[in-house]
Amino acid sequence: MVTLFIQILFTIFVVVDPFGIVPMYIGLTARLTAEEKKRTIKRALITAFLILTLFIIAGKWVLLILNVHPGSFFIAGGIMLFIVSLEMLFGQANRSKVSNNERPSEEDEDERTSVAIFPLAIPMLAGPGAITTILLFTSSQYPLYIIVPMLFVAVLCTLLVTGFSMGASELILKALGRTGVSVIERIMGLLLSGMSIQFVYDGLVKLGIIMKVVQ
Repeated sequence: MVTLFIQILFTIFVVVDPFGIVPMYIGLTARLTAEEKKRTIKRALITAFLILTLFIIAGKWVLLILNVHPGSFFIAGGIMLFIVSLEMLFGQANRSKVSNNERPSEEDEDERTSVAIFPLAIPMLAGPGAITTILLFTSSQYPLYIIVPMLFVAVLCTLLVTGFSMGASELILKALGRTGVSVIERIMGLLLSGMSIQFVYDGLVKLGIIMKVVQ
């Protein structure tokens, strides 16, 4: 069970990327006061937690209602996470999280109140990658009474680290530099790419397309 929790925590941590969000956060909140930044972080974390909690609780039932086989979703989810890993590896803008057209304008008068919800909470924190990861684990062979508490703790831990990184964003960026943050992001992307291929493999096994290799 410890190994399973570590896998869950690591996957969610890498997908959310608490340190990779630092440059984006600094850019989005450049015109906010210190107090406004604190409120922005709090609102973003609470919103993201509520959204991810919804999928932790109801995610498996959504797949059942849509009649999606867990194996099929494992393959789709693995491909999605592989795309995320490629974006991290090659340092591209996270199109799986937010597109250029969705970024708030510098001249947007509502930016002060909306940046916490969009794009920080959605889709930077509670984006397709994080939601897909949750659905992957809730549709695994493990019972929900084991998976759900682990997902709750993993999401909570990841968001707490993210809140810390946003609160100390200027110090982190000063200490690591953009190059240091980029290196960390690429290492995480490399590890995530291997895990995403494993999800695809598990999906093929669940669908009976290939036989599971016994190590």
